[in-house]
Amino acid sequence: MTEIDGKEEARPVRARRRLIAFLCLMPIAAYLLIVEGGRLATRSAMDEASLQAGSTLRLAVSALSGHLSRYEPLPALIADHEGIRALVAAPGDPALKAEANAYLKEINGLLESSDIYVLTPDGETIAASNYDRPGSFVGQNFSYRPYFQDAARGRPARFYAVGTTSQVRGYYFSAPIGEAGAISGVIVFKVDIESVEASWRGGEYRIFVSDPEGIIFMSGSPDWLYDSILPLTPERIARTEASRRYAEAKLTELPVTRTRLGAHDLMTIADGGTTREYLVLSRYMPEADWTVNVLVDTASVHGQARTVLLAVVLLICLAVLTLAIVLQRRARLAERLRLQAEAQGELERRVEERTADLARVNRQIEQEIAERRLTEQELRKTQGDLIQAGKLAGLGQMSAALSHEFNQPLAAAKTYADSAALLIERGRVGEAEDNIRRISGLIDRMASISRHLRNFARKPNEKLGPVALDAVVADTLEIVAARLKAAEAVLDVDLGPVPPVVRAGSVRLQQVLVNILTNAADAVEGLDDRRIHLRAECGDERVLITMRDHGPGVPQAIRERIFDPFYTTKGVGRGLGLGLSISYNIVKDFGGSLSVETHAEGGALFRIALDAASGAKAAAE
Repeated sequence: MTEIDGKEEARPVRARRRLIAFLCLMPIAAYLLIVEGGRLATRSAMDEASLQAGSTLRLAVSALSGHLSRYEPLPALIADHEGIRALVAAPGDPALKAEANAYLKEINGLLESSDIYVLTPDGETIAASNYDRPGSFVGQNFSYRPYFQDAARGRPARFYAVGTTSQVRGYYFSAPIGEAGAISGVIVFKVDIESVEASWRGGEYRIFVSDPEGIIFMSGSPDWLYDSILPLTPERIARTEASRRYAEAKLTELPVTRTRLGAHDLMTIADGGTTREYLVLSRYMPEADWTVNVLVDTASVHGQARTVLLAVVLLICLAVLTLAIVLQRRARLAERLRLQAEAQGELERRVEERTADLARVNRQIEQEIAERRLTEQELRKTQGDLIQAGKLAGLGQMSAALSHEFNQPLAAAKTYADSAALLIERGRVGEAEDNIRRISGLIDRMASISRHLRNFARKPNEKLGPVALDAVVADTLEIVAARLKAAEAVLDVDLGPVPPVVRAGSVRLQQVLVNILTNAADAVEGLDDRRIHLRAECGDERVLITMRDHGPGVPQAIRERIFDPFYTTKGVGRGLGLGLSISYNIVKDFGGSLSVETHAEGGALFRIALDAASGAKAAAE
């Protein structure tokens, strides 16, 4: 008993010693927490702010690149204009000047650029889009500009500067006018950048663009324009004045102090009597030769770090308080354990009762699950039967459509075969070989069409991708040429200056065009006006293909059923009524739409809307 009592007496002593040691270590731990924890919290907040600012920087760079890339190819395109070439060949001709001025003004309005102007090899402006406004460039000499000097040497150029005449900032694109190394003039585009700059104002971040000399050329803070974040050394000033990049603007140094925190660049700027520290993220744009900078005010970063540190300190204080409460209540632990044992006994009794109830409910649930599984099996069997019936119906439509789809290629193959035999008799073997190659191509095309008709009831194997519309139209004309000739129909095709590229399947799109053009030939056969028009128009993301005939049109009652399978208005033996139904489903599989209406001036008008492929947009620009 004495040994046991000694152990019992030693326990409070050891507890007091541990408590005293803990209280002595608390100040040291608090100091390390505040100092080192503050640094870690600041770096963590800096990392998070850097990630967010990085996204803003990428968006700003993308916006600038996209805005400028719209105009980059335009100088070379306008340089090939017949009127511009004629003007630089005869710069003194008043009529050519007037025509060029009007043309440049019209193009400038359409493209929403700042200015467009033409210079002679000596740098004098002979035509400009602002010829009729105060501050016209006509008669001004810009031979000192680097964009003129580079273009005069025969290579396109870029340059950003403040206009010496208009005093308006802009980005310049230039291109030479001439052929075979003979430069007869220079065409210049000036692009307004203030619309992009305006989007930077009033946001969470400060965004500005600086040139290689450190001079701020664009900024969401107008009071920073033409300030330099680098020292304005005589060499930098001399290089800037040589190109007259900033015209008469006054260049000043922005009071900047640079530091680093870990991997982050910091910049302290004295602005308007106050000093602010910023986290700096920069990206150089080599094609534009400038640097985009995003500044994040670190006041919020430090505030966030202090908040985190304060929260950690409060949590530790709460933990200490909790520990004190635990130590205080240890004396009452035995009583609580007794009460807990009694409560646990009562709880176990209630658990047993509840378990019995749950077991009964569980048996009911298992019975319901078994019944639902049986119902689900019956449902799956029914669904399988419906799918199989749908496939059989689709295969029936495909089999019926084979003769409809193969009539035209077989007729063309027969014509080529007869022609080849006649050419061989006459010794024109080369032309006969060409006919045989055409027959082989038609056979391959019929095999491909057969595959697509066979797969009509399920997802087709042909992957969708970019399809050049002019190539598909050319192949389509080979098939429908005989039918058009028999109907004495005249096909007018207009795919625009740049034929669009759509997202589709080549063979199935050709199948759609053959069906609709064949119907159009049937509609105009025997009429006075036998014209058929095929047009293509490019939108931002869609391409609209229209086919119109001058036949009797499509009444409302027929339009409601024209795309139904086996519905036809033709006589017996002239169609199964599957062509338009198949075409409708093919276009729908492409993600597009097919519709029909009666044109206001008479005749049927079919509209096919398809997604433009990425190549279409690039070609249009």
